[in-house]
Amino acid sequence: MPRARGSGIIVALLAAASAPLVLMYVFLVIETVGEAPPGQLLPDGFTLENWRFLWEDLPGKANIWAVTLNTFIFASATTVIVLAVSSTAGYALSRINLPFRAYFLAGVLVLHAFPTVTLIIAIFLVLQMIGLYNTLTGVILVKASLELPLGIWIMKGFYDTVPWEIEMAGVQDGASRFTVWRRLILPQVTPGILALGVFSFLAGWSEFILPQVLAPDNKVQVLSVYLAGLIADDYDLNFALFKSIGLFYVIPVVILYLFFQDKLMNIYGGGTKG
Repeated sequence: MPRARGSGIIVALLAAASAPLVLMYVFLVIETVGEAPPGQLLPDGFTLENWRFLWEDLPGKANIWAVTLNTFIFASATTVIVLAVSSTAGYALSRINLPFRAYFLAGVLVLHAFPTVTLIIAIFLVLQMIGLYNTLTGVILVKASLELPLGIWIMKGFYDTVPWEIEMAGVQDGASRFTVWRRLILPQVTPGILALGVFSFLAGWSEFILPQVLAPDNKVQVLSVYLAGLIADDYDLNFALFKSIGLFYVIPVVILYLFFQDKLMNIYGGGTKG
């Protein structure tokens, strides 16, 4: 009984602390479908004027659905590259006694520690030299490269938790190392793959600096850059429209998080055995 009472108190405190945030989101949604007169808290009526960007292009702006498709391609391609490389590199670092493996892993963490903004000029020059500046492909490759160090380290930790006996049993039965990895080892690290996949997708979906600097053209614009462009003009600022597009931008992230929140917690479940 005392334990249940203590849990109830904790839940009540958390609910009270979260109430202002919940109210903020409620009013955010309300303000996108109505406009309250000065001095009034709630709007007088219902309108979809602030959501007109869904069926008509805003003046001087790209089509919102084309921008959304660019964002989805950017986040999805980044996720596929990170998963493909991390799942194989993590396995090699976990199972093969490579020379200087400890130094390589330390270097991977150092690479991840570099802020993106410190590398942006060098990346800009490289993309211009190879002809990938102002293309979605160039931004995808850069974003995936910056996410790979953490992905490799995380997958290596998950592989470390898989017993050697499972792999050795497959090898003794005549299976190749690739077959053992694909059929026996990968199913054991599925939680890590799912968690890393969700984490990489969210990182790509929310990226702003790289697309803004490396792909500013409207044809390859993503939602974060599109949203920032709405407040570039201080003299023609429509806050209600800005809030509506911001809500449209965040809805897929909320849905994805609600479905995969338990998988995101698994990203810390892998060991870090050297």
